[in-house]
This record gives sequence, C-alpha cells and structure tokens, in this order.
Amino acid sequence: MKYRIALPLTTLLLFSACAAEPPANPRANSKAKAILLYLQSLEPRTDKRLVSGQFSNFGAGANVRLVTEIHDKTGHWPGLLGADYAGQGGISPGAPNKAAIAYWNEGGLVTISAHLYDPARTNQDGGGLRDTGVDLETLLATNTETHVRWMHELDRVADGLQELKEAGVVVLWRPFHEMNGGWFWWGGHDPETFIKLWRQMFDYFSTTKGLDNLLWVYAPNHGTNTAAYYPGDRYVDLVGLDAYTDFVDTNHIRGYAQVARLNKPFGFTEFGPHGPENPPGNYDYLRFIQGIQSDFPRTVFFMSWNARWSLARNTNTTELLNHPWIVNREDLPKGIAGNP
Repeated sequence: MKYRIALPLTTLLLFSACAAEPPANPRANSKAKAILLYLQSLEPRTDKRLVSGQFSNFGAGANVRLVTEIHDKTGHWPGLLGADYAGQGGISPGAPNKAAIAYWNEGGLVTISAHLYDPARTNQDGGGLRDTGVDLETLLATNTETHVRWMHELDRVADGLQELKEAGVVVLWRPFHEMNGGWFWWGGHDPETFIKLWRQMFDYFSTTKGLDNLLWVYAPNHGTNTAAYYPGDRYVDLVGLDAYTDFVDTNHIRGYAQVARLNKPFGFTEFGPHGPENPPGNYDYLRFIQGIQSDFPRTVFFMSWNARWSLARNTNTTELLNHPWIVNREDLPKGIAGNP
C-alpha cells in the first residue's frame, strides 16, 4: 500500500508522480492529475478504496436534491455526483453545471455524460438518440452537413465543460457510453470507425478547446465486445462497465475480464438494481458491495443511477455507505476536490 488516504494533496502528488500512468491529455491541469493519481492509488488498499457515487438527473432536472436525500437517510454524502447534459431540445449544461459546481465546492468529485443527439438529423433542436443506421464516417467527413452539425454539438458540449473548467471543476468525462450496444445512434458500429470518432472528440476538446480539466472515461455496457471499442491508452484515463441487474457476479455481469485487463482504474460507471426498466426500489445494496468484493476486485468507484435505482430509494444503503471499503465525500483527501 503506497498511499494513505489522509495525505495532503501536495504529498500525494509528490509520492505518486513516478508511480502511475500519466493522464491521457498531457496538458491536464494539476487538479486532474491529482484526482487521477488518487484513483490509481485505491486498488491496493484494504479499506477506503471504493468511491461511492450517485447520478442526479438530465438537463434541467440535474440538482443536488437526490444526494441531499441520501445524506438525510444515511448521514453520508456520496463521493461522486453525476449529471448529464441532455436536455429538452438539445444540449443543456446549465443545471448540470450548477449542481456540479456546488458539489465540487463542497469537496465532492464530479462525472458528466451526454446522451448526444443524432447529428445526421437536420433538426438542430436535438432528437434521434435511438436512431439506427447512422454512418459515423459522415460525422468525420468535413465536406458534409452532418459534420457541421456534429461540430456544433461538440461546441455546445465544450462550452459547458469550459464553464466547469473556469469554476475549477475537474470532470470525469464519460462520452459515448454503452457504445458496444445497439440502442444509441453511436453504438454497435464497427470499432475502427467508432475509435476514430472518439479520438476526434478527444483531440478537439483537449487541443483545440484546451479543456485540461477532463479525465476521459471509457464505459461500455456489460456484455460482449466490452474492450473492442477501446480507443487506446493515450485517449482514456478510466474504464468501467454499465450494468443493470440484481446479481453482482460474473455470471450476470459479463465482459469484466476484458475491461479489467486494461491498465486503467476500473469502476461501475452506471449501476442499477433489477434491470434497465421499472425497478421496484427494494434492492439490498449490501449485495452490491459483497459482489464487488467477490467478483470485481479492481473496482475503485461506482455511480448508482437515479430514481428507483438510487441509493435514496433502496434498502441497506446506510450499511453500504458505512462499509469499510467505501469512500464517501467526507473521506476524500483534503483538497482533492473543491477550490481554496
């Protein structure tokens, strides 16, 4: 065990700088580097090694009410707050950013995703999340109208992430999630073209837009081809799986071994008990931590989905957040998040 959770940020940087993989973006700012080093340090630990997380909501619905409910119920704040930029009529970073900045300033980590709109549609107000048959090459071909719409969408996302940069917030940025499935327009394509699309976004955000506050999260759905779409070590900081199931074991959550072989910190980037629809809200969350310990030992962070999948709506969530493995917001190293 190389690091102690209680070390101040400057000491953590000093001890870790030569011992871990650098950020995918070589221009990543000091806060992003520190958070990545911290997450890289967790796996060898025997306690305080799994950061708890809760997704808040999409677009205008994003806020801190759900994590406040969790605190009222359990006495703990999750270590990680999630939000999504998809809003009614297009990318809508306003409320997600407000929640993210508030949580960051209280010492919490932040992850942002975006259920992107299909740029192959001529409608500039969004739509088409579940379109099929989208030719990803047209997004990359600079002589197409689809490319123009795609760049406009990227600019709107980048504007939101820039606001977070200016507020000092480091973002675990999770684009194109569940790309190995066929339910979103960017999913289920040939991996070679998808990887080009990921790298184009990475280069545009990192170099052209100068977003040095991002840690890039590769998050396929559990199942098949979980590592086939991996863009490469130079384009990814963290990896994970999305999984909706009551059964936290490798018989029901498939594809872990392939992702776990990648040399990046691993997390459950979305977890929802029961399944992807109509959860009853009676899941025993102790089953989750027991399954992690037994079958998914590389896990260092997780994010529960909202509504009746959430930590606020199910059972034994106090016991989960009291577990010796769990890192809640109050357990994060002093100075790792928030601003002086």
